[in-house]
Amino acid sequence: MSVAIADPKVRRIIADFPILQRPTSRGKRLVYLDSAATSQKPQVVIDALVNYYSQYNANIHRGVYEIAERATAEFEKARETVASFFNAQTQEIIWTRNTTESINLVSYSWGLQNVGRGDAILVTQLEHHSNLVPWQVLAEKTGAELRFIPVDDRGLHVLDDLDALLDSCKLVALSHVSNSLGTIAPLDIIIPRAHAAGALVMVDGAQAAPNMPVDLKALDADFYAFSAHKMCGPTGIGVLYGKRALLEGMPPFLTGGDMIRKVEYTKSTFNELPWKFEAGTSNVADAIAFAVAVDYLRGIGMEWVRDHEHRLVTYALERLATLESRGLAIYGPRDPARIADVISFNFGDVHPHDLASILDTDGVCVRAGHHCTMPLMEKMGWPATARASFYIYNTEEDIDALVTGIEKAARVFKL
Repeated sequence: MSVAIADPKVRRIIADFPILQRPTSRGKRLVYLDSAATSQKPQVVIDALVNYYSQYNANIHRGVYEIAERATAEFEKARETVASFFNAQTQEIIWTRNTTESINLVSYSWGLQNVGRGDAILVTQLEHHSNLVPWQVLAEKTGAELRFIPVDDRGLHVLDDLDALLDSCKLVALSHVSNSLGTIAPLDIIIPRAHAAGALVMVDGAQAAPNMPVDLKALDADFYAFSAHKMCGPTGIGVLYGKRALLEGMPPFLTGGDMIRKVEYTKSTFNELPWKFEAGTSNVADAIAFAVAVDYLRGIGMEWVRDHEHRLVTYALERLATLESRGLAIYGPRDPARIADVISFNFGDVHPHDLASILDTDGVCVRAGHHCTMPLMEKMGWPATARASFYIYNTEEDIDALVTGIEKAARVFKL
């Protein structure tokens, strides 16, 4: 079941993840290559969830008894941990359910107040539905024009007409890393040009925050969204970062308990940041566990994470290229420096779902489908793709298992 892993640091990391210690139902070693969908969880994160529910489960911010005060303290300490990790002010970290909710918060709270007829919203042709549909809806409601930064046949951004696209633009919304192709956006070019044109920038960081160092102050995006579950944390908790002055000027997204300072029968006074945007009972357990995940990644080092994934992507491209003569099509950038953790591909006429099913018989887990990027798939002429994505617990041996599984599919489908 086990394989020899040369790098002692990777061995230690793998040992931290209980799901990677058990075989699949078919008795195979689990080769998990779908971390772009959700990452696995180390034992310390699982323990943090159990510890909260078994030791100090209570609602926060109002209880004056011991466990309620502890829960409140740990919840707010978690916010401080996340803010420090991404170099932001604590008041700029808003808890949400996920990246999708964070983007919708900006669309409704900032967008409806600031975007109107004659304005433009600029996105890219790479976007996940979660960073496209909210802007479609906003454009429909306000009469704004929705524009697109094009990408070439390798999924790289084409910026030749960027200045024209930015004319009368109020917001640029784009993914830091493409979830379909792994393309890393040239934010160092786009963000300053957008600001110079008078536009704000909303970055979908769901695929970048887990995989590379992100310094929000240095990046200078106006809004940045990410999810815990892709970076070793639990599902159901995400973050919206926003520059403090912007957040202070925005109305609440949801209303109700905890986001208020005073309620009268005919009017209410809203709370200060960050609680103004956190209506109702918060996801206390998952916020606390997310902070543990952040500390876990801090201990590993995000520079190491990026370097490790760069090595894996480089190796995977080399190994997969040996199958191109047999009909394997590799999509996206081929320069590993321009890719994060994702490689998408198809194999001959084999449907990606069938390929993924064959791989699963050997314990290899990949994603198959349109990856919530249907417009991109249509533009590129792909009905769907198979997608392998790598993380801190993956190795060259996992990539070898992927290639062996594809070769098995070739035999099954007589390719």
